[in-house]
Amino acid sequence: MDLKVDIARCSAELDRLAQFSDVPAPAVQRVVFTETDLAARAYLVGLFEEAGLKVRHDAVGNIFARWEGTDPTLPLVATGSHTDAIPYSGKYDGTVGVLGGLEAIRTLQRATRAGASSPPAPRRSIELVMFTSEEPTRFAYGCLGSRLLSGQLPPDAAAKLTDADGHNLDDVRQRAGFTGPLADVQLEAGHYAAFAELHIEQGPLLERANLDIGAVTAIAAPAALRVRYTGPGGHAGGVMMADRRDPLLAASRLALEVDAAARESGSPDTVGTVGVLDVHPRAVNSIPRDVLLEIDVRDIDGPRRDRVLERIKQKAQQFGDELGVPTTIEMINADPPAKSDPAIVAAIEQSCADAKLTHQRMVSRAYHDSLFMSLVCPIAMIFIPCRDGMSHRPEEYSSPEAIRAGIEVLARTLYQLAH
Repeated sequence: MDLKVDIARCSAELDRLAQFSDVPAPAVQRVVFTETDLAARAYLVGLFEEAGLKVRHDAVGNIFARWEGTDPTLPLVATGSHTDAIPYSGKYDGTVGVLGGLEAIRTLQRATRAGASSPPAPRRSIELVMFTSEEPTRFAYGCLGSRLLSGQLPPDAAAKLTDADGHNLDDVRQRAGFTGPLADVQLEAGHYAAFAELHIEQGPLLERANLDIGAVTAIAAPAALRVRYTGPGGHAGGVMMADRRDPLLAASRLALEVDAAARESGSPDTVGTVGVLDVHPRAVNSIPRDVLLEIDVRDIDGPRRDRVLERIKQKAQQFGDELGVPTTIEMINADPPAKSDPAIVAAIEQSCADAKLTHQRMVSRAYHDSLFMSLVCPIAMIFIPCRDGMSHRPEEYSSPEAIRAGIEVLARTLYQLAH
């Protein structure tokens, strides 16, 4: 099949989408359900309709754009990603999977309508999904749209999520024009036959190996833990060292333990991070009274990750007891890792061979909407290199040629899955 990806058009669309931003270029910021986000959505819907796709949205604002196959009764094949952007980020995270997914469909449309000798149109319909709020920027919950689609987030709990201004999700999404019961967002069993997501790697491995494509075999899932230590505090000069019960010392020991527990898990796929360390009252001449840590542990192996978590929780309590500071431990979330479907990975690899592109199998240590789509249907992901592995910052960059290669592999993969 001869595929001609219009990378110039797709690159121009990525540039235009980046202009829908609440901060100056080259940074991008699009927070879900803001005026900027809604304007970007309107731009995308215009592109989808221009491509002849049937567009709908659900009650939480997930957007679906369908190219009808020759047998609409069959379960669909899907692709897609997100277009919300954290503050002061870049223009490729998520957006390559949405606009690249659109260009993959347009590429297949051109190929199957080229003439009598062209390949047949796909049997299964192909649907492009723009997921709502993959980033946790506004409601502190990542993959909000795909969590609801997969049934992993109860609708009542979702409705009560609040932003920093105290506005709940139910009110905000309805003011944005997304009405109807949140309970209707969950997909029926068997709706999709397969899902393949195109994404920048957000890491350096493909670039270092000078490879075109990563075929993702597993997606690590995060577990988040909150630990709080409290103490009596006091004047930095007035309280003798022998009389102190300093919660920051327990927190410091725990931060080192998080690093050690991840390194000693037995696998390089385990990572642990202390991303939040809040100290109160934060005065140079005052002994800390309240210290909060938020800890992220990820792995593609759920039981191994949970063993690391258990070690961290035990040590958190031990350090507090040894230093005589009250300790509270709270699990924020623990999502299940996802395994890619071998048949879809094989289709990606065959597509690379057909396109004469180099590739390797790899895991995703960042999590994506595909993690939750794995609870709905078989999934896999296609990674493309990004410069220096940078992401979530204005310097994020993936070259037009890298994006073109990813789109071609996605188009070939979708065509295989749709037949």
